[in-house]
Amino acid sequence: MPQQKETSAIPTVHAALEVLTIEQLQPLVALLPTPARPTRKGELVALIEQHLAGTQLRALWEQLDATQQLAVAETIHNEHGVFNAHRFRAKYGTLPVFGTKKDAWGYGEMPSVLRLFLFRASRYGDGTSVVPAELQHQLRRYVPKPSGPVLQSTEALPEQFELVEKEYAWQEGDQGITIVMGKRVLQMPRQQPTTTTITHQRPLTHRDTERAAQQDLHTVLRLVDKGRIAVSEKTGQASTAAVEEIGSLLRDGDFYALTPKQNPGEQAMGPIKAYAWPLLVQAAKLAERHGKKLALTKAGRQALGTPAADTLRLIWQRWLKTKLLDEFHRVDAIKGQHGKGKRSMTAVEGRRAGINTALHHCPVGRWVKAADFFCFMVAAGHDFEVTREPWDLYISNPHDGSLGYEGFHDWELLQGRYALCLLLEYAAPLGLIDVAYVAPAGVRRDFRSLWGTDDLDFLSRYDGLLYFRLNPLGAYCLGLAEAYTPRAVPTRAGLTVLPSLQINVSEEALAPDEALLLGAYAEQETDTVWRLNREKALAAVESGHQIAELRAFLQARDAQPLPETVESFLLTTERRARALVNTGTALLIECAEAEVADRVANHELMKKWCLRAGERQLVVPVEAEEPFRKALRSLGYGMPRV
Repeated sequence: MPQQKETSAIPTVHAALEVLTIEQLQPLVALLPTPARPTRKGELVALIEQHLAGTQLRALWEQLDATQQLAVAETIHNEHGVFNAHRFRAKYGTLPVFGTKKDAWGYGEMPSVLRLFLFRASRYGDGTSVVPAELQHQLRRYVPKPSGPVLQSTEALPEQFELVEKEYAWQEGDQGITIVMGKRVLQMPRQQPTTTTITHQRPLTHRDTERAAQQDLHTVLRLVDKGRIAVSEKTGQASTAAVEEIGSLLRDGDFYALTPKQNPGEQAMGPIKAYAWPLLVQAAKLAERHGKKLALTKAGRQALGTPAADTLRLIWQRWLKTKLLDEFHRVDAIKGQHGKGKRSMTAVEGRRAGINTALHHCPVGRWVKAADFFCFMVAAGHDFEVTREPWDLYISNPHDGSLGYEGFHDWELLQGRYALCLLLEYAAPLGLIDVAYVAPAGVRRDFRSLWGTDDLDFLSRYDGLLYFRLNPLGAYCLGLAEAYTPRAVPTRAGLTVLPSLQINVSEEALAPDEALLLGAYAEQETDTVWRLNREKALAAVESGHQIAELRAFLQARDAQPLPETVESFLLTTERRARALVNTGTALLIECAEAEVADRVANHELMKKWCLRAGERQLVVPVEAEEPFRKALRSLGYGMPRV
């Protein structure tokens, strides 16, 4: 449901009543404790005004039921005199009774006493209800301000999720239907619908993400460093092959197994974590595109040697502001987001800000149901819009399947799907939240009444997210905690480092990030045997790796001190890798004669601009070209420009 627009307050009760017709005023008079039944509009208005003051107003207030009183309280204290039905339902799970319908067809309304407090904003308006400013002032004297919305949470998860499905069938009834066609009378069997409810028990998949995020970060950065992530020049999204490799190396794998489509029309969930990581490191400026592949930036290389939690916090902060991707594009069953519809899509920064603010209210270490989180966002005013024009969006067909129709763009359909994507595809891979989920098919049925959805098992691949839990790493990334102490990550592999520079893996296999780190310095000879390689180690240090990370890696996994030959290898590699320093680009200049080269190189004015580099060659730094030319002309020589 779209957010309700604010309406300018009506100043007085008299102004609110003047909007109404006599037919609308008479039922209001019938609610008053008086036998008088005037017929003229002025008399009707005056009588209602008389009862909406002093003790008579309070007596009417006390006739309201609890929900109606809350509606008045919310409106006069929080909503600028305008009743926000969307927010009220999100907070209390129901709406107040404004009246009852006059007939079975739903035409007309017999108002309840609530209509003496919440008036129609216009005679034939959109259903907006307001409390006149004059009435607000009186009511605030004794109507208490309601408490703020509460985000429900729990310590324990249910073991299973109940998926309820209904099957419909038609069967012949006992009686028939008589149809008269001309002079003939036909007896047709009566078809009666039957409904069968089937409940499926699905086990919840639960993922703690803190450890995985810290390891996955280094895995992805090392893959980037090795030039193994190809990306699109237009979108920055990783290639299919790169996504598959990332998915195979993630600590706990992706959220769902990547299974090929069985037929062309089948929905595929596709990658989630593996899709997000290349975008996350680009948004954080830890990697950038060089040609068709990602390469580490200086900040990315530094991130390999800094605590992962600090880098993950940086990535989240920068993702909140990035324009690299509109996450709603990942809800690919909803079409029309590009082309004309693109102009109507709202700024992603504002959407993320609302969700990020709501996450600050999540209790650390307790599970929050996704549906309760949505209600809290709306009730607390942290909601947002995905599009300014839902008519531009559609499913299957832009005319019949347009989301502009009433009920086709409710909050859960658009804003809810966007929030699910941001939580499962970006917050969870970064380790901010732990998640509990099932396969998305059939979980959220709010889209089933939409045109063109018959062949859809789910509206988004994120529909299976049911619960999430803000963890200590998430609290740190959100700024709710000043520091983060990572839980000790057990070493999966034990190593034996031999004097021959051979490294034997003696326990469990190396984790992906461990294998990538060791592979930067050593050659793998068998599944369990590696050997330090001087050339690879020199290349690693040249490209910015710190030899200290290799030393720490080996020491943490071998109970014995490192052999002297290995220590010597490490020290020598570090020293030799820095034996030469690149001080910048220079021009190699060739003189016509050796005599000229000698005269220029040895002149006091020229010594600071050039160096001798052979019998007739001089070397000049690129940035010193113009000063060199000027000094050269003062000696009576020139150098043609290329």
